Parts: sequence; C-alpha cells; structure tokens
Amino acid sequence: MAGMAGRAAKAMRAGHQASAGELLELVRSGRATTRGALQQATGLSRATVGQRLDRLFRAGWLREGAGGPVDSPQGGRPSITLEFDDEHAVVLAADLDTRHGRAAVVSLSGEIQAEHHGSLRIEDGPDAVLGELGRWFAELLEKAGQRADAVCGIGIAVPGPVDTDTGKVVQPPIMPGWDGYDIRGRLGRAFAEHAGIKSADGVGGVGGVGGAGGATGAGVTRSGARIPVLVDNDANLMAYGEQRTGYPDCSAFALVKVSTGIGAGMVVGGSIYRGVDGGAGDIGHIRVGADALCRCGSYGCLAAVASGGAVARRLAESGVPATSGSDVRDLLTAGHPEAMALAREAGRQVGDVLATVVTLLNPGVLMIAGDLAGTPFLTGVRELLYQRALPRSTAHLDVVTSRLGERAGLVGAGALVVEYLYAPERVEERLAALGV
Repeated sequence: MAGMAGRAAKAMRAGHQASAGELLELVRSGRATTRGALQQATGLSRATVGQRLDRLFRAGWLREGAGGPVDSPQGGRPSITLEFDDEHAVVLAADLDTRHGRAAVVSLSGEIQAEHHGSLRIEDGPDAVLGELGRWFAELLEKAGQRADAVCGIGIAVPGPVDTDTGKVVQPPIMPGWDGYDIRGRLGRAFAEHAGIKSADGVGGVGGVGGAGGATGAGVTRSGARIPVLVDNDANLMAYGEQRTGYPDCSAFALVKVSTGIGAGMVVGGSIYRGVDGGAGDIGHIRVGADALCRCGSYGCLAAVASGGAVARRLAESGVPATSGSDVRDLLTAGHPEAMALAREAGRQVGDVLATVVTLLNPGVLMIAGDLAGTPFLTGVRELLYQRALPRSTAHLDVVTSRLGERAGLVGAGALVVEYLYAPERVEERLAALGV
C-alpha cells in the first residue's frame, strides 16, 4: 500500500484539508490507526476528524478495534484503534485462459470465500463465455453465503491487451471475436440476470476513471451506486496479486506468464504499469529470428517458439498427444522426458529475451508463472538470463516461481477492484451517493 500512503502524504504537504477518503486511506495503509494519529498526520482538528470518521462509520467501512497505545505523553486510557471493515462487502473475480476459466467470491482483504474452475473456451466468443461466467458468479455467491447486494465490484482478467479507458480488448491474438467487445456491459447483464436483479436501470456505465484498468465499467445498482466491472490483462493482474501479497516492498516487480501464449505484467511503485494504451508487457510478440508462424499472423514471435502452445505443437509432431499449455503442464507433472527437454529449451529462449527486459526494468523480483513454470523451464530461463544480462542488472534480482499459483489472477482482480473503490476521490463519490 505504498502508493496509497504516498498520495495521502502528498495531499497533506500541499496544505490540503484531508477528506474522509484520505482518512480511510491512512487507516487502510496502517499509517494512522487512531483518532489522535489521524489528527497528527493531517493537521485536522479533533472535531473535523470525528465528523469525517462518522461518515465512514455510517457507511459501514470502518470499525473500532482493540485499544491501541496511549496518544498523550501524560498517560490516560489507551486509544481505540480504527480498522477497515473488510466484511461489509465482497468482490467477484474471474480469470480467463484460452480453454479454462476460474471465478471466485473474494473478501475485501483478498481472502477467497468460494471458488469454481471449469472449461470455458475463449474461442466460443464473448457472449457465451461471459454469460456462463455470470451464472458461475450467482452460484458462487450462494455457496459463499453472500447476497447479491453484498457485491461492490467485479474484476476480470483476460488473456489479451486491454484498453484502460474503455475496458475492451484490442486486437487480441488468441481471443478471436473479442476485439472491441463490451465485456463490462455483457458481464454486468449476465450477473444481474443470474443473480435475479430486476432493476431496469441496473446495468450501465459509471463515471470515467482513465488508467484504472478499464474501470469505467458497467454494473448493477447497489444502494444507489453502480457496481463497476473492471477488466485487465491476465499477466497484469497476476503480477498485481503476487506483488501485493508476497512482495509488497518490491518497487519493481515483473511476472512472466508462459501458458498457451506468453505475456508479462509489471508492478512499479505499487501500481500496474500498462504503457500508453495497455500494450506493455506483450513480450510474446518480440521477434526472435525464427521462421515459425505466430497466431498473431507474424513470423518469428517468441510465443511461436517458446510458449506452452508451441511446446505442445512440437510434442504433437513427435506423436505425443498435446494441444495446449495445460496439456504440457500435465506431461511435465508426470515427468515426461521429451516435454521436460522442450520446456527447458523454451526457457532458454524466453531467458534470452528476459535479459533485455531485466536490463531495461531492473526489477527486484522476476516471477515465472503459468503452465510451464516448473523446474525445467526455470532452469532454462536462468541459464540464458544470467549469461546475457549485465551483472549489475541481476545482482539484486530474485528469479522465482508463483506463490499464489492459479489463484494469482483472482487475487489481483479482487485487489484492483478494492483499490479502485476505496481510492480517496472515489470514496467521496460513493459516500455522497449513499447520502452520508
């Protein structure tokens, strides 16, 4: 939460009168968790802090915790600590791959309350896939013992580049029929339908928030406010989930997902780095000089020779039944010798490209995730990465594999929604909509 605390501190230095949203941010970040600490951090009077906090209590977003340290050097009763109430709402999260999908009900603190995974083929098109996802969400809420009106937001990870202003995928190489499709609107309607939400105006857009991963989303009405549907690239959200839960102090974090395709997500300064129009991290389409035809239509892309799909294709050519990255993963788990050899070779090819990425970004952590993220592939990555990258670029680099595994995208999607909804400016908008 470094970025969160930084925004609040900057506002204080500028002489700005801290809002209720900024007080909530200070509490959530742990920088100020008592009334006295909030007064000290913001310069607000005791009465003003009390008024701001009262709005947050009435919204149900804050609660009192155990007694904390005594605020006054003269002693007295222990101060009451303030806590973000992470039980007042839940988030729906989904992570789509080319052949499978995963969905969950996630608490505001990132804990998964109910989860489902099953077959969802991206090539079946957005209408069918998102319709089915809406049904999963409704069933998961029942499984988690939650009502539809407890949902405050929906986050979805997709295997393609996402325009951050519209939440739409743009020319996705492995998502036929999805280019420019209104994911937010369709998913919002599907959820409303399956959850039994009958409000005629319950689906639509909310105010623009450029740069929030397509957060200008459609949603269903809850307590007078819209439920946003946020869309982002799967590698971005995996990186966000892994960095926040396992490496919160790492200021430059990179994750490479190697499954049917290859993509990278980067978290810099606590925020996802997306580039100008959401195309950052698309390393699978860096040319590596080979003559293999890629699904994007070009020749020589890294994904055409080193992805899970490419390894599956080579295995199939030698008579081993494999059609996707998940098939390769199963063969690697079983210790299949040819699959292991090809995965190591693919790792070397990816490691060669990552030497440039590491030199440019200088991350503290480089995480390998996805179907091929096992010992053979990781060994190949390390062989070429350390051979080709400058020693200075790797001196403080940890090359690791995923901690969250297949849940990383879900955790990241949930975190993206929470950070969007509880950003100071959005807190003020939501409090006004709630009439508190």
